[in-house]
Amino acid sequence: MKDFLDLIASLFEDVLFLPFDALRELELSAWFAANGLNWIFMIIAAVAFVYWMLQLKKFNENNEEDRSTKAHTFLGKNAQY
Repeated sequence: MKDFLDLIASLFEDVLFLPFDALRELELSAWFAANGLNWIFMIIAAVAFVYWMLQLKKFNENNEEDRSTKAHTFLGKNAQY
């Protein structure tokens, strides 16, 4: 069992953490380059947010959503919980 756990530790330390080790080394020499990955994720999130808002606007303009009080129980005055 100890060999199996050592194998898992070795896998993570020697293989799976290599990209993080590279980012850690890059951060010491080029901070902006190391944080480029964060900027990429923020740009993807912003694009996804804009896309989602445009889709919601399109569905709202087409009146495709049932907005009556019977559509959802939490919209009615006498909703039972």
